[in-house]
Amino acid sequence: MAGRREPELASLLAAARAAYKEAFGGSDPEIAVSAPGRVNLIGEHTDYNQGFVLPMALQLGTVMVGSPSRNATISILTTAEEAEGPKRVQFPAPREGSSALKPGEPRWANYVKGVIQHYRAAPIPGFNAIITNNVPVGGGLSSSASLEVATYTFLQQLCPDDGDPVAKALACQKAEHTFAGMPCGIMDQFISVMGRRGHALLIDCRSLETRLVPLADPDLVVLIANSNVRHTLTGSEYPTRRRQCEEAARVLGKASLREAGMQDLEASKDLLSEEVYRRARHVIAEIERTSRAVEALQARDYKRFGILMVESHRSLRDDYEVSCPELDELVSAALEVPGVYGSRMTGGGFGGCTVTLLEAGAAERVVQHIKEKYSGTATFYFTQPSDGAKVQTLP
Repeated sequence: MAGRREPELASLLAAARAAYKEAFGGSDPEIAVSAPGRVNLIGEHTDYNQGFVLPMALQLGTVMVGSPSRNATISILTTAEEAEGPKRVQFPAPREGSSALKPGEPRWANYVKGVIQHYRAAPIPGFNAIITNNVPVGGGLSSSASLEVATYTFLQQLCPDDGDPVAKALACQKAEHTFAGMPCGIMDQFISVMGRRGHALLIDCRSLETRLVPLADPDLVVLIANSNVRHTLTGSEYPTRRRQCEEAARVLGKASLREAGMQDLEASKDLLSEEVYRRARHVIAEIERTSRAVEALQARDYKRFGILMVESHRSLRDDYEVSCPELDELVSAALEVPGVYGSRMTGGGFGGCTVTLLEAGAAERVVQHIKEKYSGTATFYFTQPSDGAKVQTLP
């Protein structure tokens, strides 16, 4: 297949191991773990509305290697080029009765600190660790959840908890809320913990129930196109959308928009601003689309699935207003090629990536056509549904 291929997990592990030896006196790490990023096939901005989402785990991910230290100090170094400095942080391991960890600078370390603070077992010993990853930061592929879940999985090797995967994902979500200041839903952490090779994962964000949905057809390809743009609206607009959805739910007399149908929304339209009405319309329709998309995927009706993807993108563009010209260009170009079932923006929006479902035989043509039509420079990843977090064997 055409397009840029990211280093395999073995390469990430080798790079992390070499960086550890250089940073920590030449010794080999004793522990190695990985956790994937994700792409959401459909169900965008529904997770914090207690709706349905359908992500799959990526072959891209975060690797963390390290060893317990002889003192009560935690020392962590990231090799990520895009991470702001300092690339190495050091702080005391949390102890009962000691002051809690607090977020600060550098920002990348807040995800790690948050997981340590909310880890569900004690006492965490001091340790040295290296973090490396190949999930594009800011691309809407959940590099943050990948980092959180890798950190939690690493801590499980140092100080085992009860192994509850749901509680693990919730602790990682709490870390993002409290230390990174991002009120994310549960999707990203769930799929990074619970992904399964050859399957997408339907998540009910109200009951927290999950269901594996087979996605292993050899004639099918999932293409991610990274627009390589990130508009600065992202940080402020996400909490705004969440508040607008909560406002709509209150006016409709519902605990969340998951409880609402389109009839409820239309009956209360005059009580909502035009903007809040459109936000709610997207969410209510997207929850229904996701349910229908799962039925289509199970029936191997990829044409129907693709139509739902396109409907999702248009709703995100017009009603939720989280797309941008670059994402719209990528989607439009993909849909012009025979063999493409559907394409849509994925992730929070305002830049990042699109996800496209297509026939394997069309892969080369699609990439070439998008390159010719896109006004920017996109990066392409072909991916398959992969496993969630794992402990890795070191040589």
